[in-house]
Amino acid sequence: MDFNVKRLAADAGTLFSRAVQFTEEKFGQAEKTELDAHLENLLTRAETTKHWTEKILKQTEVLLQPNPNVRIEEFLYEKLDKKVPTRMNNHELLGQSMIDSGNEFGPGTAYGNALIKCGETENQIGGAERELIQSSAINFLTPFRNFLEGDFKTILKERKLLQNKRLDLDAAKTKLKKAKMADARALAEQDLKMTQSEFDRQAEITRLLLEGISSTHAHHLRCLNDFVEAQMTYYAQCYQYMVDLQKQLGNFPSAFSPNNNQSTASGAASISVPILPLSGPLPANTANASSGFTELQNFSGSRKARVLYDYDAAGSNELSLLADEVIMVSSVPGMDSDWLMGERGNQKGKVPITYLELLN
Repeated sequence: MDFNVKRLAADAGTLFSRAVQFTEEKFGQAEKTELDAHLENLLTRAETTKHWTEKILKQTEVLLQPNPNVRIEEFLYEKLDKKVPTRMNNHELLGQSMIDSGNEFGPGTAYGNALIKCGETENQIGGAERELIQSSAINFLTPFRNFLEGDFKTILKERKLLQNKRLDLDAAKTKLKKAKMADARALAEQDLKMTQSEFDRQAEITRLLLEGISSTHAHHLRCLNDFVEAQMTYYAQCYQYMVDLQKQLGNFPSAFSPNNNQSTASGAASISVPILPLSGPLPANTANASSGFTELQNFSGSRKARVLYDYDAAGSNELSLLADEVIMVSSVPGMDSDWLMGERGNQKGKVPITYLELLN
């Protein structure tokens, strides 16, 4: 117990002496040992590395998970060392809604089938996003966190020790200056020699740790390459998924420019979408049907035609259609080649030829 009291008293005295020394240095009343320029540059470089590592880490987390509430929840699960519950991401939620709505409208309809195809693609994109997040967490975020929570904390600890050793050294120098008696000077010189040795040793330890920042930069560069590669893979997958989806949707009857009679000369970029049917087998007599349409457009008269898909009229001059119904169609001089005049009883209006199959 007596030893502990003495040790406590000694530590308190040391802390008090350092506080006095630090205060006097701030007011310019005591000598301050300056670190060499190389060590100062290394310290500045370490602080800069820490600052930008924190900033990049934070912004990457925001990029991969924009929802702050989810980020907080994941942080808490991580600190509690518990597995984060699996949840659907935004693409998967959208995909599920599209698939459900497509099934509700009917997979046999053009719109319902298209919704299902879009939903499946959104699910694929959601899966690719999960892979991106997982890869980025392992190869990019974790190394950055390890530096901040491991290597840099060690640097801070050793730098604090260096600061204490410097204060002890400066206090010993001040003590030597104030010593008048020979015995006191001899004791002060011995104390100065010891504190100088401890300071030099701690400065060397701190310098070696700080020079390791170069290795940290090299490691982070490799991590950055991995992150870029993960993003490249993700965006390439998304692009391919959307190209495939566009091809599938392009095979559905187009309901854009022909159906709404809107001009595309507004200056906005337009996308050319093929209008070949996708769902269901193509009729064996497609060539004959095409020839029949051409013949019908060149000569007067009417023919029976079966409707392939539901069609909602975009204007009063068009005729709405129901899949599998049979209507009469005829050509009108001056009408666009993609359209025919359809008749159902006393109802009459324009119909798109891509929704029809001519009957013999």
